[in-house]
Parts: sequence; structure tokens; C-alpha cells
Amino acid sequence: MSLNKKSVDDINVKGKRVLVRCDFNVPLKDGKITDETRINAALPTIQKLMNDGGKLILCSHLGKVKNGPNEGESLAPVAAALEAKLGKKVTFVSDYNVTGEAATAAVAAMNEGDVVLLQNTRFRGKEETKPQDAGEAFAKELADLADVYVCDAFGSAHRAHASVSVVTKYITEKGGENAVGYLMQKEIDFLGNAVEDPKRPFVAILGGAKVADKLNVINNLLEKADTLIIGGGMAYTFLKAQGYEIGKSMLDAEKIDYCKEMLAKAESLGKKILLPVDAVTIAEFPNPIDAPVETLVVDYDKMPADREGCDIGPKSQALFAEAVATAKTVVWNGPMGVFENPILAEGTLAVAKALAASDATTIIGGGDSAAAVNQMGLGDKMSHISTGGGASLEFLEGKTLPGVAAADDK
Repeated sequence: MSLNKKSVDDINVKGKRVLVRCDFNVPLKDGKITDETRINAALPTIQKLMNDGGKLILCSHLGKVKNGPNEGESLAPVAAALEAKLGKKVTFVSDYNVTGEAATAAVAAMNEGDVVLLQNTRFRGKEETKPQDAGEAFAKELADLADVYVCDAFGSAHRAHASVSVVTKYITEKGGENAVGYLMQKEIDFLGNAVEDPKRPFVAILGGAKVADKLNVINNLLEKADTLIIGGGMAYTFLKAQGYEIGKSMLDAEKIDYCKEMLAKAESLGKKILLPVDAVTIAEFPNPIDAPVETLVVDYDKMPADREGCDIGPKSQALFAEAVATAKTVVWNGPMGVFENPILAEGTLAVAKALAASDATTIIGGGDSAAAVNQMGLGDKMSHISTGGGASLEFLEGKTLPGVAAADDK
């Protein structure tokens, strides 16, 4: 997959109808937006295209829409928020058909710099989410509204949905261009280039619960990185593979042989895999998850059979921080422990602090890692925090993302 994609800086949109796939999948409570981060992230691309004289047709999904179109998952609150932020009218097409007569009429009435927001793309059901099974009619209808397509929804870029990647085929057929927005470009520049052409030493940090969730990520990063740090619940399967007692700690029993293979692969490649050398253990899992809990720190080779490791200990924190301090590029995906509990969040906080103090390019791969860094108030200390957990993981796996691949190459 080429990472040298045509961006909004490479296209002339004056007087043209520009379909922009945004990520407006914002959290709602009682019809009110509780976090506008994703709307704010879309503004630079929107304002650039407005200022260049484009006629902007914005589209996005919101929620999972399991039970059909409903007002609870309408994009109406997003339209109101956008209008306030842009300081100009945003015409919202509330039609549940998304691309029906109301949308056609709204687009026909547009002048340069105008903005139209279409209804939730997932209101079209499988026509959006499984276009290959639904005949691609929705993708063609979206393309019929526009002359140019811009994808700026990295959080959906790993999905071959009608509004993400299939629409580009029909834009191309009519002689139009397909480009990425500033948000997508930033993700490609940081995540893509970190994996394909990193400044070295390159340290990758993986955490989270299960080895099974990150099989391909581990394998791919082992070939790309100089040092691979493994923490979180998944570390205990690696320790078990080395023959250590792990007590009641999380174990992917079916992945023990895989862990052995990865440890052998690292040795053959001359790469380092760093595992925790101590653990913060508990006797019983807290209920609720953030309840106070008694802990005991033990070395990795002295785990009691009746205890569970739920965070990395101080020796591991120092070991991992030392590796980060010498790095030029660091990618981090997944917490070091049960970071939802303040007592079991120290390891994750220590890694976040190590990245914040580093001179390296520091990239947080979305999901729980991004949540942890932001909750700890260290977001502004990182070079880049990915906006897509699933998409960033697939980037780290070396997969081709439909939303990236569909954009025209420069």
C-alpha cells in the first residue's frame, strides 16, 4: 500500500461538490454531545475546503444502529455543534434515506463554501456496512452527489464500508479525485511512517489483555522494531511460555506455543523482547473494578499460585522507562495493567510519563492507551495520539486499510 496519498492540499475544489467522510461518532447522553473531540478534529479539513470554495457534503456514521434508524442516533446534534463552531449555517438533511430527494435538493441549492450534513450513513444498514452484499447502490448514490471525495475518518478507515472506500470507485468512474483530509494524513505520516521507516532505535510497547488480540501486531512489530516491550495481561502467557509460575494471572493457554515461537524469532533476528520482571498482584479482582484492593509486589519468578498479576511493578517500570529513554521512535498500544483501578494504574502511568519525558517521536495507538494518556493529562506531551483504535492496530499489523488504499496516489 502506497502511503504517498493525494491530500486536500493537492486538489482544486473551487466550485466543486466535495463529499467528506468524517468521524462524527460522538458520545451522546439525552441527545446532548458529551465529548466534541472528534468534531474538533474534523474542523481543519472542513475549513480548508470551505475556504477553497468547495461545496461541502459531510457524512458520517454514529453508533451501531442495531435496531434501524432512530432519532437517538441522528446526526442532528452534530449539525448544531458544527454550525456553532464554523460560525455559519449547516444544512442538515434529516431524511433517514441519507441520499434521497432531500439530499439531492440540498446539494443542488449550494453555493461555494456552503456545508450540508447528511443523515447517519448506518441508517442504510447493510448497504453501508456490507456493500459487497447489497449491490453497492448506496455507494453510487453518495458518489452521484459529488465531484470529489475526501476521507478524513481514520477511525473507520479499516472498514470497507460504502461511505469509506467503495464510493471512491464511482467518483473515479466520473473523472473525479479521491483524497485524504488532514486528520487522515497525520495518521498516515505518524503511524504509517513509524512502522515503515522509523527513526531508530524503534521501541514498540504492547499491552492489553490477550495475546490472541494482537497476534499479527506482535509478529509484524518484531520484524520492524528494535525492542518490543510486552506488558498487560498478555505478558503472563509469555512468562508461562518461559516456564514460570503465573498464579491466577490471565493466560491464553492456546497461545503458549505462539509465544515460544515469537521469543525464538526475536533471538534469531537479534531483537529484544522485554517482559515484566516484577508484578503487582492481588488475591481477588476488585468489584466494582475501581474499588480499593490490597496488593503485593513480587518478582516474576516468585509469583504465588493463589495471586493474580494486574500491573507491572516498580522494577519493570524502570526497565521499560530505560528502553524508552534511548529510543528515537516509540509506538504504544495497550495498558500495562488494570488501569481503570487507580491502585493498578501505576504501571500504565509510569510508561506514559516515560514517553512524556522522551525526546523520541511518541505515538499512542488509540483505544485504551489513548484514554489512559488523556485521563492522566499527558496527551499534549505526545507527538501523536491516534484517533482510531482498530484502524491503528491494523496499521501496526501491516494491513492495507481500505480507507487509505482507496485514496488516489500522488
